Amino acid sequence: MSTEDSQEDAIDVLQQLGLKEYEAKCFVGLTRVSTGTAKKLREITDVPRTRVYDAIRVLEAQGLVEIQHSSPQRFRAVPLAEATETLRAQYQSRIDRLTNALERTERIDSDEQSSVQNVWAMTGADAIANRTHKLIDDADDEIVLVLGDDSLLTDRFVEDLNTTDEDVDVLIGAATEPLQQRMRAAVPNATTFVSGLEWLRGDDGENLVIGRLLLVDRSSILVSTLVPDTGEEHAIFGSGFQNGLIVISRRLLSQGLLPTQDSD
Repeated sequence: MSTEDSQEDAIDVLQQLGLKEYEAKCFVGLTRVSTGTAKKLREITDVPRTRVYDAIRVLEAQGLVEIQHSSPQRFRAVPLAEATETLRAQYQSRIDRLTNALERTERIDSDEQSSVQNVWAMTGADAIANRTHKLIDDADDEIVLVLGDDSLLTDRFVEDLNTTDEDVDVLIGAATEPLQQRMRAAVPNATTFVSGLEWLRGDDGENLVIGRLLLVDRSSILVSTLVPDTGEEHAIFGSGFQNGLIVISRRLLSQGLLPTQDSD
């Protein structure tokens, strides 16, 4: 990635974190020099000189920039480690505020929710990974997991599986023997196996492969697919003992993957 591309990427991320365009440009510009004046910043960032001062005042208030009151004034960015910690704290504070506000928001529908036919679609690797984390964390009796792609065997995933309660049985299947060996080494307390479902490997010509199939306590399931060219992940999630998706998946797991397991 070129310097110009790196700058644009940094500016874009800073804007997503709450800075305005000129503020983000000035901060990125200051990270490239030891100190800078408004004139210097205008030259390297294309921010109008009169707007530089406004941006610097905001950055100083947020703890990202220091000002030397000389003539002309000179500015410098705080060390990168300090800046990232400051931004992380601000971002976390906003998330906490959002969580508190949403928790205090009054619901307007009934609290009664039926578990039958409760199936939902999800998109995005992060969202699916978070739902997977929640399902594993909530497990009381059994976790049955089948992975179709080794890219999903992340450090967080491994940590979740290794920190389950001792009373929870963990069974992990893989689409290939090499992936099974990796999972056996990563999660030594789990029972591992090679999946007996050939369609997990995506060799049927379709442009999708199974990413993960997770069944928790035989009542909640998550199944995801991966787009090979982009790595984009999509999933469906279902819960409830009478859910048709759960029933079918339990039978597949008991007959296709684990023939010794009781399908009930």
